[in-house]
Amino acid sequence: MAEPSRSVHVDEDHGCDDKSADGSQQNPYKTLLFALIQHQPLPSGAPQYFTRKKEPGADQGPAVSEVHQQWLPATTSALKKATKLYDQHKRKQAKGDELASREKQEADKRQQILDQAKRLHIRHDPHLPQAIKIRLDEKDPAVVKLRSGQSEKDVDDSDRRGTRVRVTGRVHRCRAQKDVIFLTLQDGYGLLQCVLTGDLTKTYDAMTMTLETSLEIYGEMWEVPPKQHAPDDRELHADYYEVIGKAAGDKEAITTRAAPDADPQTLYDNRHLVLRGDHASAVMKVRAALLRAFRQTYEEITPSCLEVTPPCMVQTQVEGGATLFAFDYYGQKAYLTQSSQLYLETCLPSLGNVFCVAPSFRAEKSLTRRHLSEYTHVEAELDFITFDDLLAHLELVMCRVVELALTNPQIAKLILDLNPKFEAPERPFKRMRYADAIEWLNEHDIRTGEGEPHKFGDDIAEAAERKMTDIINRPIFLTHFPAEIKAFYMRKDPQDPRVTESVDCLMPNVGEIVGGSMRMEDYDELMEAYKRVEIDPTPYYWYTDQRKYGTSPHGGYGLGLERFLAWMCGRFTVRECSLYPRFTDRCTP
Repeated sequence: MAEPSRSVHVDEDHGCDDKSADGSQQNPYKTLLFALIQHQPLPSGAPQYFTRKKEPGADQGPAVSEVHQQWLPATTSALKKATKLYDQHKRKQAKGDELASREKQEADKRQQILDQAKRLHIRHDPHLPQAIKIRLDEKDPAVVKLRSGQSEKDVDDSDRRGTRVRVTGRVHRCRAQKDVIFLTLQDGYGLLQCVLTGDLTKTYDAMTMTLETSLEIYGEMWEVPPKQHAPDDRELHADYYEVIGKAAGDKEAITTRAAPDADPQTLYDNRHLVLRGDHASAVMKVRAALLRAFRQTYEEITPSCLEVTPPCMVQTQVEGGATLFAFDYYGQKAYLTQSSQLYLETCLPSLGNVFCVAPSFRAEKSLTRRHLSEYTHVEAELDFITFDDLLAHLELVMCRVVELALTNPQIAKLILDLNPKFEAPERPFKRMRYADAIEWLNEHDIRTGEGEPHKFGDDIAEAAERKMTDIINRPIFLTHFPAEIKAFYMRKDPQDPRVTESVDCLMPNVGEIVGGSMRMEDYDELMEAYKRVEIDPTPYYWYTDQRKYGTSPHGGYGLGLERFLAWMCGRFTVRECSLYPRFTDRCTP
């Protein structure tokens, strides 16, 4: 710090409050406060402060030079104001120094405790009973219930104890109290509260425990004391543990990398960590349950459906060329499939009704909350049916899948935790023809994206469709769409050739989750459809042959698993319902 006896200069227009200034006329400060901080006023030998102000007319142009300005002693009022600010600065600095000193003392004290903890090593007692390895969701033989006929006050700790067990998992929650640490482990199957006491809490690993650290813990399973709570009302009282893999902490802690309120793109970048959260993992477990339920449903319905596995690399389109992902296939042009429907149709003659659960790909640059570039497609094709048969089958399958999911108590709990308002749909679903939907939208003044009333032939926009569904608030079979806005292969209604025997199933809060139709069974009609949409039928020879060799009335549908899951679990976007979502510009991690 500079000597206090010298003259100090302050120029509010050209000075600098940083290390480049020294208070000289050539390098003045910008403010009196900064000058006071750099040259603290003393009882004797205090510096004299000079300020420079522009004279009248000095702002009139670049020709005005510094000769129009002069250094004058700082006024008494300016010094008084600056001194008051300086006193505040000193008090704040003193408080900061005190806090820093206290924090340093606490850090030094903690470091001493940690250094001491490093010297403490717990050992596995070989005289204890052999531990049984269990998953965290396994209760027997780990838990001993209260003896029949006893009241809580008649039961001591020995009555609450169970078999000695060994568990492995990752720290999902951690809570430290005086001489006790409560850890909640998870292993993908369940949760278990573990209690560390005594020397187990004084080790370096215990004092630096971080979320997601993987552990192996030995101990005795107890029931949770009355009026206390833990997963499954049990807890493991540990007698020994080992750290298998210590998780990062501080700035790299999982709560920092995957904070719930983080930017969505950050969460997608860290999807591998987000999946460890309660909600994300619950959605994935419900998803697995739905896949099992679909397969069980297709097997148990009459007639049953056989599962097949169509190819994902194709050379034909199903839903329009604009949404195809193209790639080079040994010098030939090929695409990622938009739908397995055409291949499923070829299975009907020899395999009967069929279904598949496979990925479908749409190169549609849509960033709505219900669109993905890759999604799981549950598709089925049914032989020798009518359109009414198709609708009845769809109702049966979806309602049975929901019923099977809710029959599992664990899955039912996850669904209701995620979506407390969920209710299983009632049959029959509401039927509404496309023409009636147009009329309904106009009656309720729900307009197109351009602000115009809807008219027959419009492709009803997602927003209008979802608004209608949310108002009606029940599943809707929207049927008989105009042929011009539907795929080329859809069969026309014999009673009204303007429309097709087609259906979209709409669910509240999500919109369309199923699209299906009867398929054209007549050879000549299909050839005309190729021509109408300007598709070369040559690559489709294998599909067209189905109409040459024993054609039949048949139909099918595709259900978007992520949309179905979003409906059941009350998720805002289907991206939450995919393990690693793929959408416009997102293909990582």
